[in-house]
This record gives sequence, structure tokens and C-alpha cells, in this order.
Amino acid sequence: MPANKKLLVLPGDGIGPEVMGQVGRVVEWFGDRRALKFEIEEGLVGGAAIDAQGTPLTDATMDKAMNADAVLLGAVGGPKWDNLPFAQKPERGLLRLRKDMALFANLRPAICFDALVSASSLKPEIVSGLDIMIVRELTGGVYFGSPRGIETLADGTRRGVNTQIYTTPEIHRVARVGFELARKRGNKLCSVEKANVMESGVLWREEVTKLHEAEYREVELSHMYADNCAMQLVRNPKQFDVIVTDNLFGDMLSDQAAMLTGSLGMLPSASLGDPDETGRRKALYEPVHGSAPDIAGQGIANPIACVLSFAMMLRYSLDLGGEADLVENAVRNVLASGKRTGDIALSGEATLSTAEMGAAVLAELETLGA
Repeated sequence: MPANKKLLVLPGDGIGPEVMGQVGRVVEWFGDRRALKFEIEEGLVGGAAIDAQGTPLTDATMDKAMNADAVLLGAVGGPKWDNLPFAQKPERGLLRLRKDMALFANLRPAICFDALVSASSLKPEIVSGLDIMIVRELTGGVYFGSPRGIETLADGTRRGVNTQIYTTPEIHRVARVGFELARKRGNKLCSVEKANVMESGVLWREEVTKLHEAEYREVELSHMYADNCAMQLVRNPKQFDVIVTDNLFGDMLSDQAAMLTGSLGMLPSASLGDPDETGRRKALYEPVHGSAPDIAGQGIANPIACVLSFAMMLRYSLDLGGEADLVENAVRNVLASGKRTGDIALSGEATLSTAEMGAAVLAELETLGA
């Protein structure tokens, strides 16, 4: 087992510290039971960093992230900071992490656990057995394109400008991640864009097709417009295996896919950079859900997405697939036993607190790890 891997923990805002606290218990369990030790540093990001340090992410914390084997993040943002200038909002800390660490590939699995089929808003036969991986390009596109900004025109009206821009290398590197994942799963990749109305979409489709023909002919490739993909995710989500798409569409489609599973509180994510000469990738792991300020401090948040983000870290940053399976199976068994936090409970069902759900996962780890 690798020892003393550097892990930077950024609990963030809202329910972030609460769910991250349960991940800390799982990390301690691996140290005690599996001799899997981490050198852990904790830092501030988002609103917490603004309040304490005057900026959503300090250079010192950024340096720690660059030198860590992986970064675990809880959540950022909340209404407390809504009136700050755009460049100073909590979310800018997360965007800087993604940009400076060159985390271009965001992996968002949408898995419907058997025990939670009834928690989905869709019919059981539509979501039962659902297992999709969405690969979202994370450092390009309209979120980072230039020119951008808000300007006042000569007649006194204002105009907001954002630029959607992609290059061949940006498209190839994220598509390659999608193809490689498809090879290990159902061998199907659906590339999603808006080639019918956007030149960037035309380029995206052409370049993904070229890469497929050059390197991945054995993978079944299909193309779909983003609006149709949104509809198909509700109509027949199990037609998909791996979806690769750009930053904007990936942001929206992955949240839509998340709700197919019953709750945003269930889904993890991984953001990966290119491997260096040693094969190591910079990586950040975070739950898909936000900071949920409406329930922060109440001890009722679902920690499972954050726990499963740690499992993704074990798999993708440490190549510990067996340990990742152990965490995921513990979560699966806890849910199968009927234990629920409020977000995934049916009306009238008993619910667990955040800490109680964390304790249930630990107890199942003990059983599975015996």
C-alpha cells in the first residue's frame, strides 16, 4: 500500500465541512485497518476563505493543491456572498483550482443504486440498473473563453459577452478520456454538442470523429445534439454508457443525470489533469451537490457523495481499485439495509443524521473488511 500520500482537504462552505467530516472518519479507518496513511493538510476555499483571508483562494492554498497527490473539496458558495463582485465570488476559488491545476476532464458517474430506485422521480423501469459516466470538458469553452464581460453601449444600454471557444488539442484530450473509459465499460461513447447551430460544435464533432477513426475504431461512437441528449436522458437514459461533452453542456447534463438517481447528494465527481512523466495526474474530487445553505449546520446532509468522491480518489489517483470497491460496496450495502438521510427517504421513512450515516458506512466497512 502507498503510504503518506499528500491529501489537501478543502471543506468549503455550507454543508461542506459536515460531509467532509464523515470522509475524515473513512480516511482514518483506512489508516487504522489498511495501513493506508495520508499526509493531510486542510485549507480554506470559497466563502470561508473570503471571510478569513479576503479572497476565495489564496496563493498559498493554491501551491498546496499543486503539490498534493489529490485534493478533496466539499462545496463552495452561498447567499451570504451573492452581492460580491463577480471576480470575488466563492466560485472563483473552485474555478481557479480547476484552471491552475489544468483539470480538463470532469468525470461524473450517474448510478442508480437498486435500493434507491423508488427515490427517483422517473419510473423504476426507466432508471433501474442505470450506470452512466459523463465526461465534461472543464477548462475551456464559454466559461473561460475571451472576450468576455459586460459593457455599456453608446445608447446607454448594456451588453454581456461570453465566448465559446475550443481547439483541436482541447477536444482530443477530453475525448480521449471518454474513449478510454468506454473501453473499460460498455464500449460505447456518445459525443454531445450543438453542431447544428454552433461552429464550435461543428469542430467538436469533426475532431472527435477524426480521433475515433485514428485510434478508437473498436469503440462504438455516436453523436447527439445537446438538447436531444437532455430529452433522451429522461426518456431512455440506459441507452448511454459514456457521454463526452463540453463545459457548458456537461454542467447542465450531469446535474440532470444526477437527479435520475434520486438525489444530488448521492453523486461524486473527479476532475483530472494530464499525466506527468511519472504517470501522476493532478486531481480534485468533490460531490456534485452544492453547499446547500438552507440545511447547513443542521447535521442532516447526506455525506454519501463526498464519501464516494473519496472512493474515486482511491481509484483514479492511487490506483487502488480494490479499496475503492470496498467503499462503494459499503455504501451499497448500507442503502440496501434501508438506512436513509432525509434527501433520499420516502415520506414517513425514518432518517439518519449526517453523522449516523457516516457511522453506518464505517460499520459496513468493518464487516466487509473483516
